[in-house]
This record gives sequence, C-alpha cells and structure tokens, in this order.
Amino acid sequence: MTWSTLWPQDRKPSPDDIAEFVDNPLWKTLCSWLESGYRTVPRIEYSRCGMAPGWNVKYKKGGRALCTLYPAAGSFTCLVCIGQREAMAAEALLPLCSPPVRQLYHTASPLNGSRWLMIPVTDEAVLTDVKELIGIRAAA
Repeated sequence: MTWSTLWPQDRKPSPDDIAEFVDNPLWKTLCSWLESGYRTVPRIEYSRCGMAPGWNVKYKKGGRALCTLYPAAGSFTCLVCIGQREAMAAEALLPLCSPPVRQLYHTASPLNGSRWLMIPVTDEAVLTDVKELIGIRAAA
C-alpha cells in the first residue's frame, strides 16, 4: 500500500507511524541528528505537491527550512534546497560526495535561483552527503 493511500489527508500519522512505515535505520539516524544537532522539532505536514503528495516531515531552524523528508515503504527521500547563498559551499563539497549526489546536483535545473535536490537516502554515504548539505544550508 502506498504512503498517501495508507495515510490520507484526513488521517495524520504520528512520528512513530512514519518511522514504522519507513522501517529504515537511516531514517531514525537522520531525524535524531537533526533534532539533537539543530534543536529542532519535526513538523508533519500534508502536501498536495504533484511530485510527492501526502504527509511529509519538515525540519526548520529559525524559520528557515533545513530539509523535508518524504516517507516511502522501506526508504525515504530528503529534499534539500541549495540557493544562491549556499551554492559556492555546496559546489566545493561536491567532489567529496557520493556519485549519486554529484549526479543529482549536476542534473538539477535551477528553479528561482535554487536547486531542489530530491535525494533518495539509500546508504550511509548518501546520508553523510545529506548531512553535509543540510549543514551548508543551516550555516548560510
């Protein structure tokens, strides 16, 4: 069953419901890292976005979006927006990133001056890249 079918707009999932559905240790690792490192709390919001409709988890710091997590069965995607303020630091980081993240960055077309990176978090290397990109976003 798909995420949006299991949890329609009128049925908000809890953080535990989401973690159980995702059932991936990388999810808990990233959420814990965000919550402890940035002292932020997750906001579970419903989106009608055509790319990823349904409930997602947003992390913000000081009113600024750090990332949005999109749950899936056994996996998840992390959206990190790299704007003009972050571009130089992100591009300096790219040679150290995993091949999938480098490829995604180079193929992401800028929209309103930002690259919207929808990163499937598939392994520890990608998770490390995501954390670095979020760190760049938080520092800008």
